[in-house]
Amino acid sequence: MTIYKLLIANRGEIAGRIIRTAQAMGYETVAVFSDADADAPYVALADQAVRLGGAEVSDSYLNVERLLAAAKQAGADAVHPGYGFLSENADFAQRVQDAGLVWVGPPPAAMALMGNKATARQRVAAAGVPIVPGYDGAEQTDAAFLAAAETIGYPVMVKAAAGGGGRGMRLVGQPADLPTALAAARSEALKAFGSNELLLEKAIINPRHVEVQIFADQHGHIIHLGERDCSIQRRHQKVIEEAPSPAVSAELRQRMGETAVSAAKSVGYVGAGTVEFLLDEAGQFYFIEMNTRLQVEHPVTEMVTGLDLVAWQLKVAAGEPLPLTQEQVLLNGHAIEARLYAEDPDNQFLPSTGTLHLWQPPQEAGVRVDHGLATGLAVSPFYDPLLAKIIAWGATREEARRRLWRALGKTAVLGLTTNRRFLRQTAVHPTFVNGQATTRFIEENWPPAANAAPSPQLAALAGLLLYQRQPLANGLWNWQSRPFRCCLGERMVIITAVSANDYQIQTDNDTFHFRSLHHTANSLRFEQDGLRDALVYAFAPDGELWVQWGEETAVFRDNLQQPPASSESAGSGNILAPMPGSIRRLAVAVGDTVAVGQTLLILEAMKMEHAIPAPFAGTISQILVQEGEQMQARQLMVVLEEGNQ
Repeated sequence: MTIYKLLIANRGEIAGRIIRTAQAMGYETVAVFSDADADAPYVALADQAVRLGGAEVSDSYLNVERLLAAAKQAGADAVHPGYGFLSENADFAQRVQDAGLVWVGPPPAAMALMGNKATARQRVAAAGVPIVPGYDGAEQTDAAFLAAAETIGYPVMVKAAAGGGGRGMRLVGQPADLPTALAAARSEALKAFGSNELLLEKAIINPRHVEVQIFADQHGHIIHLGERDCSIQRRHQKVIEEAPSPAVSAELRQRMGETAVSAAKSVGYVGAGTVEFLLDEAGQFYFIEMNTRLQVEHPVTEMVTGLDLVAWQLKVAAGEPLPLTQEQVLLNGHAIEARLYAEDPDNQFLPSTGTLHLWQPPQEAGVRVDHGLATGLAVSPFYDPLLAKIIAWGATREEARRRLWRALGKTAVLGLTTNRRFLRQTAVHPTFVNGQATTRFIEENWPPAANAAPSPQLAALAGLLLYQRQPLANGLWNWQSRPFRCCLGERMVIITAVSANDYQIQTDNDTFHFRSLHHTANSLRFEQDGLRDALVYAFAPDGELWVQWGEETAVFRDNLQQPPASSESAGSGNILAPMPGSIRRLAVAVGDTVAVGQTLLILEAMKMEHAIPAPFAGTISQILVQEGEQMQARQLMVVLEEGNQ
């Protein structure tokens, strides 16, 4: 079937990335959007766009009927699912084909086999592919899993059979913790994938996560495009990926590639797919799953092969043969991708939300940025917290790593908490520099003790920005006036103008001298003790000042001009929502006594469930929320009185 118009059943950066390739190939494109994404850049990028419904995924990106209706309304003749949402849903793929549309993806039967981790393990094991010891039986009771875990041996990994991305996964170290982990994994898996089927695998300690990109056409040709190392993860979700893996030799690459191709052949695979392995310290690899879609990290493969994998997907869907044979696939240089997330690495990587008051992607040699952002765009709690992907290529791994580090320094993202500093510090961490990171990297190395309050120098610069925001042009404030004072957090900052562009700034026990060289709406170039430097900043409508300088990003509010929002100390018994979300489950009742660390409730946000623990032992005196209720950030949920009442 000839394709003329492609509907992208997804959102954000991947929707934009697919749209650009499809348009370059001569296709017309159709975007779909929820109410939360109505003003997103990818919507305007497409030739046409169709509203699906409300912000909730059940009303929009997971609503099969509305997606099919959108394709019909726009006259699309093909559907590309991107990644996430319905991209690995075999029923959706079948519905697309039943509607007479081209499905840009694998056959539904292959998706069903490989999309379920249990059946995938069984099928590839029969084809001789090494698998992690585990349990993937039909009996799904707690008793069955407890018995299987005893046979396998602890620690074990609980996994959702129907999905990936770290959702529905729990590491369990002892039998007493398994029932709780099973309950949490079932709940999260059902919400994310529509199935609460689970499996167990022996937890391989300190492995690398290495995956192989495969591609197959409708004519029986299957090849691989090398491997990617995706070992740096939090909550079993990838954060930094690279190609090729620093741990894989040419001989091992060939063996892993041939094994991945065998796994794909065992299910009659067509299209793009990724076969994922755990590589242990002895060099043995084990199949863990196959992702029947394009991966988030596909750009690193594109950078080292020079290929456009979305273009290949569209060619295969149109019935064309693969453009290359295995012998023609060449790897050139090295590429590293860093995922920029809206999350707080210093607070267990919890997601964050807010409005982007400033977004400036880096413009650097050898660097590619995939994103769907714009200044003024709101980042909501309804979707994955991935903001952008910063990808650097180099002739060597070292060059790629340096370019990535520099690009992250030139990435300006203000208005919400992100992991930018974590990514930049990881890029220069000795373990990563030496190519030795495993899946325990974050657990062993984060957070470093240095990640504390904003430095006095940054506070001084923030005070200078607040000073220079005063109405100078109207003559209401000038450099001959009395010193300007502001209170940033608990730090008093005093700015004294020495001349029109020279300032002495005192912050507590520190004194700085700055000269303002060039000041724009979002940047300040300055000189301190003969050293010239620059920062970027943005003022929020409520007066908050966001400043980014080097690795530091901080938000300031002048408490002399505007009192701070009410907050609670770290030891308070007022349990506040750490982010916007909905109450998935209450685990306590008024009058209950709880131990320190005991789960009080489950908050669902950004497609993940977060257990909110008791900060100390005590008694529940108030519960101010109900299950299903939507929370705002820092909304009071539970009051805990210290000690037993």
